[in-house]
Amino acid sequence: MSYQLSAIIADAGLLHRETRGLDHAVLGNLRQDFALLPVTSQLVEELTGTLPDYAVEEPSLEQPFTLVLSTALTETLAHWSRRGPVAYVEAEFAGGVGHQAAAVWLGGQRSWGPHVDSMFDGSRGQWPINAALVEVGVEPGQWVDLFAELGLHVERNTAGWLAHGRRGLGVDYWDELVEEWERREAESSQPPEPGGFRFSGPR
Repeated sequence: MSYQLSAIIADAGLLHRETRGLDHAVLGNLRQDFALLPVTSQLVEELTGTLPDYAVEEPSLEQPFTLVLSTALTETLAHWSRRGPVAYVEAEFAGGVGHQAAAVWLGGQRSWGPHVDSMFDGSRGQWPINAALVEVGVEPGQWVDLFAELGLHVERNTAGWLAHGRRGLGVDYWDELVEEWERREAESSQPPEPGGFRFSGPR
């Protein structure tokens, strides 16, 4: 199974303010009041005025991202970071092989990274995206790591996140559907109340 991610992650309020009026900005809701902005070629062109460039070599310390972060794009991220930390993250996997890369901007400059990993021989907390999420303020919770805590696993590619954002879904959408189905099943199996009515709770 494949997985692909190219996105900006930051406080939801920050991203809503900074992307207001952009034609190609679609925000996906995450947990802990964070949001994800899928980075598409159309968005890059709208932000920078030029078409994006993509690296053809395997990710490395010298070129950690598939998307070449142009001066104009990094200036945009730096500008947004004056309101709070902003992370750019990438991941690409196919058949269990792939890479993660991430960097963080804060206070108008890059404050962490970039870091890239294709071996994943360290602890999960050291993986680039998890480490970047620490830098932007994500708190540990019930999930196995911060990547899952925010809900970054619920869509498997940029197209999925675009659809997710356009429909205004939360990352717990499928769990909520299951809970609603279970509630309806429980209600339908209740015996009728005296007089032939089934009590369905306060109205």
